[in-house]
Amino acid sequence: MSKLKNPTEEVLLLKNQICFSLYSSMHRLMRIYRPLLESVGLTYPQYLVMLVLWEEGESSVSGLGERLQLDSGTLTPLLKRLEQNGLIQRNRNPNDERVVIVTLTKMGKLLREKVKGIPEQIFCLSGINESQANQLKEILDGLGANLNQI
Repeated sequence: MSKLKNPTEEVLLLKNQICFSLYSSMHRLMRIYRPLLESVGLTYPQYLVMLVLWEEGESSVSGLGERLQLDSGTLTPLLKRLEQNGLIQRNRNPNDERVVIVTLTKMGKLLREKVKGIPEQIFCLSGINESQANQLKEILDGLGANLNQI
């Protein structure tokens, strides 16, 4: 292994890459989420859709896309699968046929109780305290907002 001759080369070391730290942490986090969500029949992106619907009660497809930062090409198959599984319904808005409204079914509402413990399980497994978690979320939200302006 050769030593770096120039300190500016430090920026090219993998260990110094913020993007890699985010990527590898997210990859590990998804490995923890996967079995927890599989036990209730959801993928992580489907879980995100359900979180929005549990929060809002209903949403237009475009509203879901905005909240989740997903395009319709990604969102439509997720919604189709959730509908096939009996968790949501998609209906055209009678006042504007171009708008599709997504609502929870009774089964979709009941699923909320089954997943209530997942965020706490993830938090406990993360090994960080509440203050660190809040600080991390604030930093990541700021990073996302900054990158969104580019």
